[in-house]
Amino acid sequence: MFTGLIEEIGTIQAISEKGDGAEVSVAASLVLSDVSLGDSISVSGVCLTVTHFDTEHFVADVMKETLNQSAAAQWAPGVPVNLERAARVGDRLGGHIVQGHVDATAQVVDVRPGDQWQVVKVSLSPQIAPLVAHKGSITIDGVSLTVSAVGRDWAEVSLIPETLSATTLGRAAVGDVVNIETDILARQVLRLKEFIVQETLA
Repeated sequence: MFTGLIEEIGTIQAISEKGDGAEVSVAASLVLSDVSLGDSISVSGVCLTVTHFDTEHFVADVMKETLNQSAAAQWAPGVPVNLERAARVGDRLGGHIVQGHVDATAQVVDVRPGDQWQVVKVSLSPQIAPLVAHKGSITIDGVSLTVSAVGRDWAEVSLIPETLSATTLGRAAVGDVVNIETDILARQVLRLKEFIVQETLA
């Protein structure tokens, strides 16, 4: 489990095919300070398991499903990524409960800079749009955010200066593809509703 509070921006060093998936190497520093084999690290919202590490990078396997459902398929050497270590029991939950399970990708369709804030608007596919609510939580590239406005096929988030400087979202541009994870509570409610409707119609 993660909180969506990014610890540092890392860089993709290399990514290569491995079976029907891939192996990725990520340059980092802070998240390596207490890393162990098997630890989970969120890489731009994708939960990956550390298979090798040294003082300057870690390596992880990326499953085919992850490549199909996330922006990991577009990773290449030099691409910046948001990094967060898994939360420990007893840690403050400053963001919200983030699983590192990407629901879908979205495209940045508008970026509106302001004096102190920057508003980023992303598209929403029909599959995830019902799970995104005004003032609800959403994770974009691993960053815990609050939805500031929403429509049938889009959502907006307002980024404070700290988010702009501490995450890759400060470099967001129209056309960028980002990872979206919806709120786990919304997903559970929608699933429960499906069964209630089925039983009502039976």
